[in-house]
Amino acid sequence: MKKHFLMLTVIALAVLTSCNNTLPNPEQVKVNPSPMAVVGDKVNVDITGTFPEKKFAKKGVLTVTPVLKYGDQEILGDPVTYVGEKAKENGTVVNYKEGGTYRQHATFNYSGAMDKNTKLYLRFDAKVGKKEIDLPDMLIAEGLNTTAKNVSARDNKPQVASDKFQRVIQQMQEADILFLIQQANLRNSETTTQQMKDLQEAIKEANANERKAIHSLEVAGYASPDGAQALNEKLAKNRQDVAQKFLANNLKKNKINAGIESNITAEDWEGFKTALENSNIQDKDLVLRVLSMYNDPEEREKQIKNISAAYKNIADEILPALRRSRLILTTDLIGKSDDEIKNLSKNDPAALNVEELLYSATLTNDNAEKIRIYKKATELFPNDYRGFNNLGMVYMDEGNVAEARRSFQNALQIEPNNPDVNYNAGVAAMADGDLAKAEEYLGKAAGTQANLSAAMGTLYTMKGDYKNARSAYGQSATNNAAVQQILAEDYAAAKNTLNNVAQPNATTAYLKAVVGARTNNRADVLSNLKNAIAQDASLKAKAANDVEFAKFAEDAEFQAIVK
Repeated sequence: MKKHFLMLTVIALAVLTSCNNTLPNPEQVKVNPSPMAVVGDKVNVDITGTFPEKKFAKKGVLTVTPVLKYGDQEILGDPVTYVGEKAKENGTVVNYKEGGTYRQHATFNYSGAMDKNTKLYLRFDAKVGKKEIDLPDMLIAEGLNTTAKNVSARDNKPQVASDKFQRVIQQMQEADILFLIQQANLRNSETTTQQMKDLQEAIKEANANERKAIHSLEVAGYASPDGAQALNEKLAKNRQDVAQKFLANNLKKNKINAGIESNITAEDWEGFKTALENSNIQDKDLVLRVLSMYNDPEEREKQIKNISAAYKNIADEILPALRRSRLILTTDLIGKSDDEIKNLSKNDPAALNVEELLYSATLTNDNAEKIRIYKKATELFPNDYRGFNNLGMVYMDEGNVAEARRSFQNALQIEPNNPDVNYNAGVAAMADGDLAKAEEYLGKAAGTQANLSAAMGTLYTMKGDYKNARSAYGQSATNNAAVQQILAEDYAAAKNTLNNVAQPNATTAYLKAVVGARTNNRADVLSNLKNAIAQDASLKAKAANDVEFAKFAEDAEFQAIVK
């Protein structure tokens, strides 16, 4: 800590009341922290010193005002007044014989202009009786550590609202062929139903349309769960066979080359349960309890038949529909190619649905093009929050915080409780310095947003709440997390975090240089500063004035890097 000498004022007050012109050895004034440091948006310092014995005039009055000077500006702290034993003015009394302790806390609002050549002075208003004493400002501290300001809201990536575009969408269409009890004969009436006609047309359409393809054809044979197991297995197999033969002949007739998958269900208890649940049959709840109580098919059938009132209705209403074969067509709907989507996005975006238009923005790395696409999405689909959200995300990437906040607000008007949009709005508010609003938004993202803890760590750091910040970051490997570790003087953890940042940038390298300076590793300082400045030339001036590198100020190689 840099040490300064106290109290020219005390000496002056003593000289005015003494015949001895020999000045005493002055005491020391201490400033904590030194150099000063930014915490949140404040610069806080504690100043201490000693009033020597038999030096403070009994009628003396001393008002001390901390003054923070930077450039051609200055900020005054709150003054503190000390008075001698016989002074009439109000203030903290200093005993002439014993002396006393000088303590003062000063708080200044931080400004970015303070990053260069910031100094702390004490300004004095002193008098003894009616005699005023004119004294110059006393320099007590130099330099302001702004490492905490390396935390950036933009280190917290905004959350994209994903499109639901699928290149291939599957559709399923079914038709049933019903059989009489204990029979597997294919009746003409079952092959000419509207359901069957629709299935046959869908098969032909899927085969002929270049935007469609037959994914699979399946024939499943079933038997109702009444009767003997062996009989039901045979019935299910025979029903599957005749239905498959019918379908194969139909494919051949229409010159369609497609394979047919097949399977059987000898006793369709699942179908029985579903049909029963959807029916109005009396005592159906009792029958359903039987299904849950017994797993053995024969015992189930026996118990159900014992419920005579219900069983007749079951036999008439439920079982006939289970004696069937089911023909199932699965069709692939083939979406537009990337080239088609790109072309339409530029020339005819209205021809795309919302999923295709949002997807088109993922096909380019040009932010200007992304902005154009998302703006068009908000025009064509104004009730879909995703266009506004993703537009704000790109604006954040561009550093246009005002437009980002506007876009996120538009998204919140549509989806006010959406956690991802609230998270994004919180990050944008942090980037704009609106920490109260950021905290409000992030509170609405709680419990669902994967990046929320790291964002809260950033918010806590910006507020100067380092304890909660460190806890919130957890194992997060980001520049912001490393800043908090540096402030906590956990340099090993900070170095490890910086080495694991997923996409290291100029700030990553700069922070590595800070860690190097704090651990007296000259090689790390120089190599990482070169790397940082190569990526961002503005860091040259920052490093030249950063008190973190004060001990290297006279190093020729350091000077060559920052000049």
